[in-house]
Amino acid sequence: MQLLFREPMNRQLQNTPIVSIIDDDQGVRHAVQRLMRSRGFDTRAFASAEEFLQSPSLHETACVITDIQMPGMTGIELHDFMLKQGSRLPVIFLTAFPDERIEKRALQAGALGFLTKPFDAKTLISLVDAAVHIGDGV
Repeated sequence: MQLLFREPMNRQLQNTPIVSIIDDDQGVRHAVQRLMRSRGFDTRAFASAEEFLQSPSLHETACVITDIQMPGMTGIELHDFMLKQGSRLPVIFLTAFPDERIEKRALQAGALGFLTKPFDAKTLISLVDAAVHIGDGV
């Protein structure tokens, strides 16, 4: 599968940054969506990495928040795939099963953050704010 990645649209042309949330747990997806919307972000939610990759939101997303362990493609595999395709989208990982080796690998590969569930909402908001600024070229 080959996908072409574009840079996120200019934030002045797009009213609100889109945060794509990928997690096989519907409760987590909805909770993160509510949190992001409360901060003024537009959101898209996906139950799998494959669903995200096949969506039109892929080209509109300013930041990806993804679970690590999911059926099918894992969050790490998603990030690796996106990097190989030339994507520079900021990625924040969430996991219920922290593993120092995976965290180190993800951060070395350019992930913006690696949070353990239950995560601190303020930390996630700070990371997303930083991701949006990265997309703005700030």
